[in-house]
Amino acid sequence: MNILLIGSGGRENALAWKLAQSSRVKELYIAAGNPGTAEYGENLEFDESNQEALLEFALKEKIDITVVGPEAPLAAGIVDLFEEHGLKVFGPKKAAARLESSKAFSKELMYKYGIPTAEYRSFTEAAEAKAYIEEKGAPIVVKASGLAAGKGVIVAQTAEEAEEAVETIMLNDKFGEAGEKVVIEEFLEGEEATILAFCDGKTVVPMIPSQDHKPAYDGGKGPNTGGMGAYAPAPVVTDGIMEEFKREIMKPTLEALQSEGLDFKGIIYFGLMIKNQKAKVLEYNVRFGDPEAQVVLPLLETDLVAIMEAVLKEELDQVEIKWKNQKALCVVMASGGYPVEYEKGKEITGIKEAETGEDIIVFQAGTKMEAGKLLTDGGRVIAVTALGDSFKEVIDKAYAGVAKIHFKDFHIRNDIGYKALAK
Repeated sequence: MNILLIGSGGRENALAWKLAQSSRVKELYIAAGNPGTAEYGENLEFDESNQEALLEFALKEKIDITVVGPEAPLAAGIVDLFEEHGLKVFGPKKAAARLESSKAFSKELMYKYGIPTAEYRSFTEAAEAKAYIEEKGAPIVVKASGLAAGKGVIVAQTAEEAEEAVETIMLNDKFGEAGEKVVIEEFLEGEEATILAFCDGKTVVPMIPSQDHKPAYDGGKGPNTGGMGAYAPAPVVTDGIMEEFKREIMKPTLEALQSEGLDFKGIIYFGLMIKNQKAKVLEYNVRFGDPEAQVVLPLLETDLVAIMEAVLKEELDQVEIKWKNQKALCVVMASGGYPVEYEKGKEITGIKEAETGEDIIVFQAGTKMEAGKLLTDGGRVIAVTALGDSFKEVIDKAYAGVAKIHFKDFHIRNDIGYKALAK
């Protein structure tokens, strides 16, 4: 079959790598892809936001399944458009994508259906938001309600910080339309984890749990990023917590979507905070996480295309999804200065030297080829993923891989996976 993958980041490199392993795939196209995805299929020079051009290509090339990597095309309704023209798309329609594209909507849904989450209020006026902060005190969490590429969440340690965050989001338009409404939440303590799940609208099946590292610096310090590394499976999600998650969060979320008339086909990302053996939902996303995909997909044994076909046919309950009995960990190499200001165009060397075997995979994210040289072209540039039988092994392997790759002023966290090691 012919597959079209939309997106150009590290998640899409991991998806292209996994999709290309399927015996079902005849042609794999990636729009717009990156130099890493080009190893597994044909990159197309279409921007992911150019829905009409993508539609025209999908019809012309008789694309059997379109896989949407990032959230923005889903929020913009690409699934609705493609389905109107008889095309199959792995991902939710625009109305269901509001689980991610509107934090206000997702919080309302959780409250309405009793899904455990933090106390919150939504605001469209900055003055009212600031008054609520004064009333509640700090620490407190301020979120742009719309899509902000993983950077619209500020965990404020003081009321002043929180009020500054409101000004940045609502008055200074840092995130544009995404900041027209803010969600202000109670600060939840504990340890974060992610559980991704396949959903066909009738059945929802969790993947192995993972843990992302969002703060920029060691020890969980500094501003939030899109993610500086991840590992799976996350030991913080014990068997008991997984069972409670299925019962108290996953199943009620599916029932809530069904009750609201939202036919959800694709990936539900559950961002969780765990404390005292209880989980609460921090956020939903409607696609694979990045960098969670770079550690979860390498541990998936079942053919990903077979799972996607089952989702689209509403036959997910008929598929047995199997996982490798291993650990996976990735370290993100970012541009110096990320997530604030950083320079592009630095030459990258050493990727082939780092990929010493099947247990080390280098996924590219913010990269480009120019005059035969691989250059940096984003904040998060590369994710080095290692597979092994213990967390110590994958930590050692991943950092050994990082040591072989170089570009000027790169930045990494040096403590990815150490929480797992401590457990």
